[in-house]
Amino acid sequence: MQITRMEIVPVTMKLVEPYTIAYETVSSTTNIFLKIETSTGLTGFGCAAPDIEVTAETPESVISDCKNFVEPKLKGVDPLRYIYQLNKLKSDLQKSPSTLAMVDMALFDIVGKTAGISLYKLLGGYRDRMKTSVTIGIMPLQETIDQARKYKSMGFKVLKIKGGKNVDIDIERMIKVREEIGKEIDLRFDANQGYTVDESLKFVNETKAVKIELIEQPTPKGEPDLLGRVTDNVSIPVMADESLMDLRDAFRLARRDLVDTVNVKIMKVGGINVALQINAVAKAANLEVMVGCMDESALGISAGLHFALARPNVEYADLDGHLDLIGDPADGAVILKEGVLYPTNKPGLGFDLDI
Repeated sequence: MQITRMEIVPVTMKLVEPYTIAYETVSSTTNIFLKIETSTGLTGFGCAAPDIEVTAETPESVISDCKNFVEPKLKGVDPLRYIYQLNKLKSDLQKSPSTLAMVDMALFDIVGKTAGISLYKLLGGYRDRMKTSVTIGIMPLQETIDQARKYKSMGFKVLKIKGGKNVDIDIERMIKVREEIGKEIDLRFDANQGYTVDESLKFVNETKAVKIELIEQPTPKGEPDLLGRVTDNVSIPVMADESLMDLRDAFRLARRDLVDTVNVKIMKVGGINVALQINAVAKAANLEVMVGCMDESALGISAGLHFALARPNVEYADLDGHLDLIGDPADGAVILKEGVLYPTNKPGLGFDLDI
């Protein structure tokens, strides 16, 4: 088998409802879709969700990387030797994680389709479905409550509330949401680096009655010691997100016992292959793992889901980045029923794009 042709297609998608986090407001996203054709007739698909704040990429840089590095190095090669092919791109795409993730996804898709089985089974098949959280951005109290009610009525069992701009307002929002939705819904909180250590401790102490499941990235990513100070002084799990960008970050966080759990995003770390490596480090350090996402197509969500389904210590999923996208060409790549995500169970990533 050889790669005979590659095609990239950028797609800009608006969000049904723009959302705000601690450092930005998002109203649309551009994903880059990759199609890899082979000499056997099998086709693999991947996508990149570049984000200048998180992956340090733009749609233009992804397209440039594809033309300058990906296509020249992959055309004519055997896609089933996927580790070898990804390793050839490693140095060129060292600062382009979503581009690497896009290629990684497409190669894994081809491997699964060649085997004729769904990718999560090929990777281990520990479970066949996973509960996901759905995110509520920073908004006024009543709007937050209204969103929480809506998602509860849709069957979601986990809500992730964004904050980090004002700790007192965040505390009030969490208390009021809990009062509104009752005890049966799990609540998570993401400060997106917005807190100091003291603010983090205040937030956790004053929301004890809320029984928050975990707090995500409360302090700035460039100061991991601050995360460690929070972890050592609170009673709920502390999760690293922006502080974990690659395998080395996972090792540093685990070695110094700075957090309780880590958020692994396929786009952020460079694909399923690296995600599996990070997961192994986390497992060795007895850390739990969440699979997270960017504002990305359901195809990207599918890649994250297949990774999560394959490994037992991926305890949490936050795979909602596709839900509000208008005009997603991969709509249907995953199946959502009352807050639970299922793969399509078709070979590979389980979806063929019409691009």
